[in-house]
Amino acid sequence: MALSLTLPTASGSLAPYALRGTAPAKPDAGVKFNRIAYSAAHVVADPLAAIDPWLQCAVDWDTTIAYRRHLFSLGLGVAEAMDTAQRGMGLDWPTSLELIRRSLNAAKDVPGALVASGCGTDHLNIDDVKSVDDVIRGYEEQMAAIEALGGKLIVMASRALARVAKSPADYERVYDRILSQAKQPVVLHWLGDMFDPALAGYWGTKDVDAAMNTALGIIAAHPDKVDGIKISLLDKDKEIAMRRRLPSGVRMYTGDDFNYAELIAGDGFGSEPTHGKSDALLGIFDAIAPAASAALGALAQGNTEKFHAILGPTVPLSRHIFAAPTRFYKTGVVFMAWLNGHQKHFTMVGGQQSTRSLQHFAELFRLADAANLLEQPELAVQRMKTLLSLHGVES
Repeated sequence: MALSLTLPTASGSLAPYALRGTAPAKPDAGVKFNRIAYSAAHVVADPLAAIDPWLQCAVDWDTTIAYRRHLFSLGLGVAEAMDTAQRGMGLDWPTSLELIRRSLNAAKDVPGALVASGCGTDHLNIDDVKSVDDVIRGYEEQMAAIEALGGKLIVMASRALARVAKSPADYERVYDRILSQAKQPVVLHWLGDMFDPALAGYWGTKDVDAAMNTALGIIAAHPDKVDGIKISLLDKDKEIAMRRRLPSGVRMYTGDDFNYAELIAGDGFGSEPTHGKSDALLGIFDAIAPAASAALGALAQGNTEKFHAILGPTVPLSRHIFAAPTRFYKTGVVFMAWLNGHQKHFTMVGGQQSTRSLQHFAELFRLADAANLLEQPELAVQRMKTLLSLHGVES
């Protein structure tokens, strides 16, 4: 008998829903990729901590690191302490540094495991930041702490820099200073204002093409210090245009959670191998990790049709999770981890589980089922029914 439950609809009514019953895709053992693939990973809150969730941060370290080990086992790298981990939305810098330390330690047990860690300025009191020099000192403090642990840097976009910079030249000065000091090539990070409104006008202008020119100029001045750039603009054409202009050896890490399948597959055009395809640094990979791994394995074997067959159905789910207000996408990522049994509760740092509606979760459940992403269907149904009951819906 098919599993079924009653779910809210977009009209506000209730309707029965029967699961498809299709088994999730599983990657082959020892899967190898021909793309670098980082999953930005979420943190698991400690629901038993005696704290004020809106004001303080408590992490369930064992479950959080266990999820990183799960991602490593699937061949995925971990982009640590990033937006998906609620950086700047509940996760403070001291906790972020501890998260980075624990993740790097866990990676030591996994041959070939990749970890890149978010380096920003979020420990600064933004009202006290008066100059570009203050921003530089903020970056340098986090940079030194992460590099002391042996970590690779993802130089995160800075709210403080967006606030005090007066021109593209201020961005050039900051990034020149940071890149000149980096001990190993870094990943740059361009997060659109749909992800964080405080980053509007990054690179010194609201004109995306002009902003791109500034970012490309910074990369061109330090090609040996830049592994790649992750851009999250949700505009595939802008990403492709920038990818075509990157210096030799500098990668485009797609952060486009709307169009990642076709961007990763690539089009093969360009004067450099990296011009014709994107690597990946994606928050959605946290929620679809087994499918992402299986698809990337198929792509590496030259089976593009299988790659799209596995990854294509996940795109509608991702577009739903990342729907406006996009900054609340973390809630959907953690919801998926709960449905699939990777954590025992649906509680988030900062109380962020409250940022989406029951209708949103109901549609997310349907789309996850349609994409064959429910790893334990019986458990997923049980947990969805629990959430429904908390909202007064008996299913």
